[in-house]
Amino acid sequence: MKKKTEDAGGEGVGGCFSLIQGFFLSVSVSVSVSILLSCVVFRCAMVSLSTWVRYIAHKLEYSASIGWKSYKGGQITDRQLGDAVWKNLFQGKLTYMLWNKGEEMAPTIAGKAVTLVRKIPIADPKSVFVGDVVVLKDPEKPDNYLVRRLTAVEGYEMVSTDEKDEPFVLEKDQCWVVAENEKLKAKEANDSRIFGPVQMTNIVGRVIYCLRNAVDHGRVQNSDYSMQKDSPVLEVELDVDEMAKSQKD
Repeated sequence: MKKKTEDAGGEGVGGCFSLIQGFFLSVSVSVSVSILLSCVVFRCAMVSLSTWVRYIAHKLEYSASIGWKSYKGGQITDRQLGDAVWKNLFQGKLTYMLWNKGEEMAPTIAGKAVTLVRKIPIADPKSVFVGDVVVLKDPEKPDNYLVRRLTAVEGYEMVSTDEKDEPFVLEKDQCWVVAENEKLKAKEANDSRIFGPVQMTNIVGRVIYCLRNAVDHGRVQNSDYSMQKDSPVLEVELDVDEMAKSQKD
């Protein structure tokens, strides 16, 4: 596949920051200190200050994205936006556990593996990248979720190995995902070779860690940029013991 020179563009979440700018400017130093104190609840003793700073920055970005998404969807008003961002900043995590159900991503993810997924509230070419292992809504069964490797995004020219198929370029907000198990036929793999391009908005997360068993676990190989971005999140939120326990349950 070849990359077509084209600017992705997009609205992004920039508008969110302008709407809540006044809110954050009014936050006092004492409140900033309280953020750090609340973070101690996690695993402060094992994490450096620089990692905490990067982690909090990611939490702020995530909270702003969630607030902006709710605002655009008409779920909250502009007056409620600041409170929503603040609530998301203090509550919850940036990750969740997901249990593997098939062999489509073997050998990267196989068997009864437990994975740690980083939440992606607004998926676009600036938040997920070619090479990432992503969690997405099944385009044919919206209530189900698939784990696949992202191999192309908008602007990429797709060329089939079958000469009967005409090349085409992925349109804005489209992407191409594939399974990794080479032993499976296309129909069994259930990926873009079957259902075609999918919307970026179908992507809800990126798999960043996989536990196959108590002694076989580690980071999932994603794009270099994503690996860097996810490092502070992993250092703060990864709990291998909890993942192993959930696997036994």
